[in-house]
Amino acid sequence: MKHLMQVFVRGITRENPLMILMIGLCATLAVSTQFQGAVFMGIAVIFVLTMSNAIISVFRRFIPDEVRIPMFIVVIASFVTIVDLVMKAFVPSVYAFLGIWIPLIVVNCIILGRAEAFAYHNGVLASIADGLGMGIGYTAVIVLFAFVRELFGSGAVKFLGATLVGLPSWYPAPAVVLLFPGAFVLFGLFLALWRALVSRVGEERGVCR
Repeated sequence: MKHLMQVFVRGITRENPLMILMIGLCATLAVSTQFQGAVFMGIAVIFVLTMSNAIISVFRRFIPDEVRIPMFIVVIASFVTIVDLVMKAFVPSVYAFLGIWIPLIVVNCIILGRAEAFAYHNGVLASIADGLGMGIGYTAVIVLFAFVRELFGSGAVKFLGATLVGLPSWYPAPAVVLLFPGAFVLFGLFLALWRALVSRVGEERGVCR
C-alpha cells in the first residue's frame, strides 16, 4: 500500500507531466482558454490514462515487444472513443470547444509515455496508481492554468453557463492572455513558481533533517 501511494503521489509532484516532465503541452495551451474545457479535458485524460494503464498491465505478458506501440494505440483509442461519444452526447458545448483535441488524446505523449515506461513493466494496481497520479497531476495544473487565463483574459470564469467568479466591469481584460504568446508567458511564470516552491520545500526538509 505504501508503494502504491508513493507511485500515486509521484505523478502529482515529483513527476508531474506538465511541470516536471514537460509533456502534453500542446493540448494544454490549446484548451486552457476555457475553465470548463480544461476540467473535462482533465477528466478525459484521467479516465483514458488510468484505464489504458490497467488494460496494458493486465495483458503485458501477451503483447509481443515488436508490436507493443500499435497495441498501446489500439487500447488507448478504444477508451478515447468512449470519451468522445459520451462528451458528444452529454456535453455537446464542451465537445464542440475541445474539438480535435479529444481524438488526439490517442497520441498524447502522457498516455503513450506511461504505457511504455510504466504499465508495460509493472503490475495492475501500481499501473492504476500511476495513471491516477499522472492524470490528477495533469488535471490540477491545466485546470488552475485555465482558471487564471480565462479570469484575466475574459474577465470572468464560467462553467456550463454559470459564472463562477468575475472581475469588476472596469477591468480591461487583455485578449493576449487567451492567445498563444500570453499562454507561453503565463506558463513560464507557473513553471518558475512551481520550481521555486519545490526548491523551498526541499530546503526546508533538508534543514529539518
